[in-house]
Amino acid sequence: MAEITAELVAVERPLWKGKATLVSAQTTEGEIGVLPGHQPLLGQLVNGTVTIKTADGKVLVASVQGGFISVSTSKVSILADKAIWADEVNLSEAESNLTSDDPAVKAQAESEVRAARRASTKSVSYTHLRAHETRGN
Repeated sequence: MAEITAELVAVERPLWKGKATLVSAQTTEGEIGVLPGHQPLLGQLVNGTVTIKTADGKVLVASVQGGFISVSTSKVSILADKAIWADEVNLSEAESNLTSDDPAVKAQAESEVRAARRASTKSVSYTHLRAHETRGN
């Protein structure tokens, strides 16, 4: 299976770097999936999730608040203002923050809850993306 170098870096720390078969992120244009051979692009991230399917088949999910995604022919870089792994989310605290009057707190909570749920249910479907990858598009 084809691979692409990928990295997820937040302002406060690098989270991951390695080979991936798929990277997806939520941008101002919607959720995008990047496979090896993707056309170069630069996108602005919104508060949401980043999902990385590693070359060894693991699925990594992070909550991300703002930043950019940069795709070249050989590398995907996610540069986030804030990011934490889904398994680092305190779900009960995030769920209680969903009703916060502070828009920033509420947005972060929404992203964290989404990431935790995505990671726990492994709801990401790769069927369509695998078909796309197989065709070499």
